[in-house]
Amino acid sequence: MELDHFFICLSRGAPEADALVEFGLHEGPPNTHPGQGTANRRFFFRNAMLELLWVEHPLEAQNEQTAPTLLWERWTGRQSGTCPFGIIFRPGVSSEQQPPFPARTYKPGWLPPDLVIYFSPAGLEEPMWLFLPYLEGDLYAPRFVPHPNGAREITGLRLVSPVPFQSPPAQALTVSDGPEYLAILELDDGVRQESTDFRPHLPLIIAR
Repeated sequence: MELDHFFICLSRGAPEADALVEFGLHEGPPNTHPGQGTANRRFFFRNAMLELLWVEHPLEAQNEQTAPTLLWERWTGRQSGTCPFGIIFRPGVSSEQQPPFPARTYKPGWLPPDLVIYFSPAGLEEPMWLFLPYLEGDLYAPRFVPHPNGAREITGLRLVSPVPFQSPPAQALTVSDGPEYLAILELDDGVRQESTDFRPHLPLIIAR
């Protein structure tokens, strides 16, 4: 597997993204997910994406199709102990297009009918783990716009969690113990040896 993107559940409209713009990241075009009820603000890198996600239409997020994903519960519980993250993988080079962990299928209304998403049945104390078998190749380079601060690629992602992760997909990431959920995103192999902490509004540290 390869990391395709990861999301953080935030308040409606994700005003927290403004701090990333001030940090020197170029914001890409936003997106909505019809039938799923979510919307986002996005930051593209050459090899992956950071997504700030919220629920725009509660009824769609709780409909029969979307409810098994627990997206609604993850978003509404983000400030009361639920893990606010989603980690999305794609097939690696020459790998099979089947999820490498136990998973359920999900076919949201915004996805073409011939495609499918897989998600792990892990609970809300872990991230939402997804596998998108239809993504392959150099997807983000054509969308990449140079960031004002010079950042180019996501080269590492580490999570901090107050509870241990037990599900199989968690083995793909480094997870440390800590008092609260936190994502540590490494850019460009951390060559600048600098880090910026966006807490308390955004559970994110960027190391570059």
